[in-house]
Amino acid sequence: MANRNCCKKPFKKAIVGGAFDRFHKGHRILIDTAIRLADSILIGLADGPLLTAKPFKEKIMPYEERKALIYNYLKEKNIPFNIVKIIEPIGPAGTDEEADVIVVSPETYERALMINEERASNGLKELFIVVIPTIMAEDGKPLKSHRIRAGEIDSEGRLMGN
Repeated sequence: MANRNCCKKPFKKAIVGGAFDRFHKGHRILIDTAIRLADSILIGLADGPLLTAKPFKEKIMPYEERKALIYNYLKEKNIPFNIVKIIEPIGPAGTDEEADVIVVSPETYERALMINEERASNGLKELFIVVIPTIMAEDGKPLKSHRIRAGEIDSEGRLMGN
């Protein structure tokens, strides 16, 4: 007889965060990793001051459009989720008592360390940090939203205008 705990996910609540502009393959891999690891997901969707330093920031999709793309992706995944607006780097990750894992890319690993420092100062358990590999476009360069905004690649990392 099979053990009912054989397929239990290792974490209760995963956190992922970012601007999620031009929702692309890398975003899907980040979220899918969180889905495989946890029973629920909290998405911190960056807005306002967190977007000011991004390349081609004037082309970033409005918050509600980015939120709708994430919502439509997640509603098919059969997992409880919440999408919250964040306007500062740590957001609810620093205070969420249920969260126990954060999924990041190599470029946001340092932010995960900052979040864990904040959690420790709040008397909370540090989050387990899972780093997914950088997703590459077909030209061997990282698949990034700003490259899509610039018209270099599409959301799957294929080169445009060839």
